Amino acid sequence: MTTDDRRRAIGSVVAVAADRFVIEMHGGTDSFTVVGFDDVHYVARLGSFVMIPAQAEYVVAEIVGLRERDAGAGGEMDKAGSAKFLDVVPVGMLPVEGGRFRFGVSVFPSLYADALYALDKELDRIFDTSPASERSSGPDGGDCVPAEATRLRILEIGQSVVFEDYRVKVRIDEFFGGHAAVLGNTGSGKSCTVASILQELFDKPDEHHARGATFVALDVNGEYHQAFGRLAAAGVIGVDRLVLDGTAAADRFRIPHWFLDLSEWELLLQASERTQVPILRMALGLATLFGGAADGQLNDIRNHILAKCITQILSDESPPGAKETRILGILQRFRTAEINSGTIGAMVHTNYGNMANIEDAFAYLVGEDGDGGYVIDDFKLPDYSNSPFDFETLGDAIDLALLYEEAHGNRQIRDYCSQMVTRFKALLEREDYAFLRHPAAGATRDTGPFLARLLGLGAQNGCHVKASQVVIIDMNAVEDEVVELVSAVVARMVFRLLRRADPRSRFPVHLLLEEAHRYISSTPSRYALDAGRVFERIAKEGRKYGLFLLVASQRPSELSKTVLSQCSNFVVHRIQNPDDLSQIRQMSPSISDGVLRRLPTLPKQHALVFGNSVNLPTTFKVRSADPLPASDDAKIVDLWFHEAGRKAGITLSPAPADLADEGEQPFP
Repeated sequence: MTTDDRRRAIGSVVAVAADRFVIEMHGGTDSFTVVGFDDVHYVARLGSFVMIPAQAEYVVAEIVGLRERDAGAGGEMDKAGSAKFLDVVPVGMLPVEGGRFRFGVSVFPSLYADALYALDKELDRIFDTSPASERSSGPDGGDCVPAEATRLRILEIGQSVVFEDYRVKVRIDEFFGGHAAVLGNTGSGKSCTVASILQELFDKPDEHHARGATFVALDVNGEYHQAFGRLAAAGVIGVDRLVLDGTAAADRFRIPHWFLDLSEWELLLQASERTQVPILRMALGLATLFGGAADGQLNDIRNHILAKCITQILSDESPPGAKETRILGILQRFRTAEINSGTIGAMVHTNYGNMANIEDAFAYLVGEDGDGGYVIDDFKLPDYSNSPFDFETLGDAIDLALLYEEAHGNRQIRDYCSQMVTRFKALLEREDYAFLRHPAAGATRDTGPFLARLLGLGAQNGCHVKASQVVIIDMNAVEDEVVELVSAVVARMVFRLLRRADPRSRFPVHLLLEEAHRYISSTPSRYALDAGRVFERIAKEGRKYGLFLLVASQRPSELSKTVLSQCSNFVVHRIQNPDDLSQIRQMSPSISDGVLRRLPTLPKQHALVFGNSVNLPTTFKVRSADPLPASDDAKIVDLWFHEAGRKAGITLSPAPADLADEGEQPFP
């Protein structure tokens, strides 16, 4: 043992077991305090480490208990003379000189081996957070400009509450190179933690900021724009705020409805799998045909559908008058230059209960002897191709799909689909879905400009460059069902783009999911039919394509188990619910019971960090965010007790001209 090691010895090992050691502290210590050669050390903090030499390595052990046994003969305890013991649990091995920390103990200490307090440089080796920065390199590993520029390797996230004056750090590659979760009860500081981590990431004073980062925040509470105002104003990063309030205003976030894929249409219309989904898929394929100007091929398909529907009606057993009414009803909504009420009306006219020209109608629509007519042999209904169409046209297409199905003998299909039809009609009128209803005139199916804005990209010299590192989709003004739909569409579109990128994994994107339990629930809500499937797929497959989730939630037990199980890093604030605590225990068996028991009593702005980016779980005080996100608690005393006549802190509508009249006032 070196001289320095002897000078920092705090006690000796007096009991050794496979999973626990007991250390008796040296006599003369008071209150578990040791005066070392470098500083005064309090060595009995639960969760701190002691170093026990064993051959050429240290056994790193975590303190999990402390106790004191009186050595005096009197009735009072002699603090200076009583024996003091530390109960410690071995966690790993650390070479004495250089080398990396490794989990597990291969060599056990002998009895009466010295126990040493840990130095900061040893903590850095245990947590593998040295060096803090390194030289930057170009996009292909070559030189960069300027050549002496550096980049961060580790990120300081707060101050340790276990090790005095020690900064808790995470490895950037491991923390942001996998999915992460920030968990904690409401009011425990989750939003401030997320803002603090990102501020520290971007607020580097040297040459290279994290300009290549892309964080897309699904901000359901409207908190994060305020937190990045200083960095944006200073030109350190670009911050783009997209506000979704449900309207179709030009300065608001909008999604063309033809960008939705089949599963998202199913979610939007809450279509059931067995009967409504097939009709919806047929209608989406037909919508593009009946929604805009059609060329000759599309007109042939229209004629085929109309001819098939009309001939099926002519062939059924309903009365002639009913047939005429149904056929003219179809032709009033759907018609072509060849098949319309003018060309067909006289052939299906009923006179004295008879349809005299039915043979002429068949000959016109189907042809004679296989020649002529408008029916296409081996016809297949068109597939949905995300081509632009007017939103209201989908209602006509659903009606035609139902008619087409009825014409083939399924007379009850309209009753089975009535709920979906009602839902669609409601969406046509709802103001909070105006953001989805886009006119098709002049539009294209190209998602490039939409995704470029969503990912913070701008055009420069014929290519895309980073314009914004943080893109905030502010959804505070809309309801949960809109949040679920928009989050699913955004996540799916980004995931599809990155899956098709070549080479892949060269443009990492992080989706910040605030209040994630609202749209990635373990059980689908009454709005969402498996809306969380896209997030579960991203959780399982996104890493290989460079798409990562940063999940923030106050109810880990309500989150999708698949998403949570794929998170490799966790920052956990105060958690009190037993189900949530049990969920956290299952996520990381390496957390000791003592650490877990402290979670319900963690103060605000304190958290436990564990996962791939830190070698061992540790509790810390989160670095203060500056500025804070807009998530301040209400100051009840300040807002309740004040002078009369103070202006209210909320605006509802223009106030009445006079509120001073006596007597009862009508409720508006």
